This record gives sequence, structure tokens and C-alpha cells, in this order.
Amino acid sequence: MLNRRKFITVAGAGVGSVSTLAALGAITTTDRGLRLAPQMPGPLTPAPQAPTPQVWADNAITVSWLGHATALINFYGVRVITDPAFFPRIGVDAWLATIGPLRLTSCALMPFQLPEMDLVLVSHAHFDHLDTRSLAAIPGRPTAVMAPATSDLLPRRRYAAVRELYWGEATRVDTSRGAIHVRAIEVKHWGARLGRDVHRGYNGYILEREGRALLFGGDTAFTPLFKTYRRYGPYEAAIMPIGAYDPWIGNHCTPEQSVAMAEAAGARLFVPIHHKTFQLSREPFDEPIQRTEAALAAEADRLAARDVGDTVCVA
Repeated sequence: MLNRRKFITVAGAGVGSVSTLAALGAITTTDRGLRLAPQMPGPLTPAPQAPTPQVWADNAITVSWLGHATALINFYGVRVITDPAFFPRIGVDAWLATIGPLRLTSCALMPFQLPEMDLVLVSHAHFDHLDTRSLAAIPGRPTAVMAPATSDLLPRRRYAAVRELYWGEATRVDTSRGAIHVRAIEVKHWGARLGRDVHRGYNGYILEREGRALLFGGDTAFTPLFKTYRRYGPYEAAIMPIGAYDPWIGNHCTPEQSVAMAEAAGARLFVPIHHKTFQLSREPFDEPIQRTEAALAAEADRLAARDVGDTVCVA
């Protein structure tokens, strides 16, 4: 447990990286840059759309962006969720409260509105991607697939299995609705949760089932590695981050870079995530999606989601 003095010391240790700075302290934007400051609770903007997974067909692949890096997927009947973060605040659990950034847009679905999950994908240990309260609230008894040296952070609950994958490793997850294959891929990011635990890994993932594939980019800066993942496709859709790049370009890609990586991998549709949820950087709140729309202006039908709660049947 962190006391207040130790918390402030840890928060300062990661200055220069959005993932530690943003997760351990509320970020505000000023003319002089980013600074740590308290955030007072306020009304959340409701998610523009409310998905209805209970009516999704099990003979299709349906993807819904719930906010930040959380995507809900029905992959031919297998229920998958990525980097779940449902609640108004992320960060350090401190007694009766959580210390960290507040959401600006509410999650499109809360845990009680989800079907029982079969698979949880966790890309890395940063607080906005590995949220212990959310991981404890997921319905069902799913398998958790995680980056190396991150499973110790899981909350106590019943998982069917917990598997850590290194880059290039793959695993088969058997569910009551059939098997799904998960492959970990290398991205350009970092994995430390509190600044010094740099041994922790970070992954993107490829999902494969019944001859179809999806790509989940997790959190990444630009890397030419996505071209090498074309051999595992083609992909019905790439679920890719587009936000928090200013000034964190070393760890987060721009919208144009994200689109380019999805195209290099051979993805048919593009599902943007990691924007419109928390203010973790300096770019204007709506800038990432506006730049994404411009990058795909010549192929606008490839942009499968624009706002929190948007849902698309990709196959």
C-alpha cells in the first residue's frame, strides 16, 4: 500500500513517460505543458452509443469500442475483451479511493451489462490498460492472456487459466463455444507500472478463429514490424491506438502512423481506440479521430468506429 509521501515520490519517477505520469497523477494541459494536478469529480459525458451484445449473432465477428483501449468482441461466439477499464477513475488503489485520472467519457457498457466472457487480453501493466478493479468485475470465468511478468498484478478471482505470452508465442484457448488462437506480437512501447519494474513486458495480439483474424495493436509507437505481421493475416479489422502522441511520440503513434501500420499488416477495416476517454496528453480531445478521418478520407468505408460505443460487424 502506498502512503501519500511514497505515492508522490513514485509519481515523479516516471516524468517523461505518459504511462507512469498519466496513470499515477491527473494530467492537465497548460500553455507551459503538462503538470500533475488534482482532478475533482464531475459529471461524465455519456457514451454516445450503448452496444447491445445480447443480440449479436454468434455466426459473425462483431467489435464494439467501449472506450480507451477496451474493445468487446464476439468472434464467432467466443466473447473477448481487451484491456478492460470500466470505472470513472484509473490509477492506484488507495484505501477507499483510486488515485489517478478521471474519465471524461463514460464506458459504453458496465460489467453487469456484459455477457460472460471467454477471453481477456491484457496488453501491458500500465494503469490505463491493466485496471485491477475492472479485471475483478468481468463476468464469467475467462482465460486471461497477458504480457510477460504481469500476471502477478491480477486481482484474486477465478480465471479458467492465466497465460503469459512472449513475442511470437501463441496459445489455443478452448471455450464452450470452440477454440480461439492468440498470438503475441512485438510493439514499440514499454511495460513498467511504477517506473522501476522495467522487467514487465508489453504485447499486441492476433486473434484467429475459423480462418479469420483480428489484430489488436495494444499500445504502440510507430514501428515497421507491422509489415511482418501480414503473414498471419489477412485481418478483418485492426484495433489500433490513435491518441496520446503529443508529446509522447516515443511511446504512442500518431493517427497517420496507426493507419499506416494497419495497412502494412493488411487489415481491411480500421477500429481506432485509445482516444476520447482520458486526457493523457496535449493534443485536443477530438484531434486524433479528426486526423484519422483525414488519413482514411479516400477510403472512408474502412473506418469502422468513430465514437465510444460504436459497433461494427466485420465478418
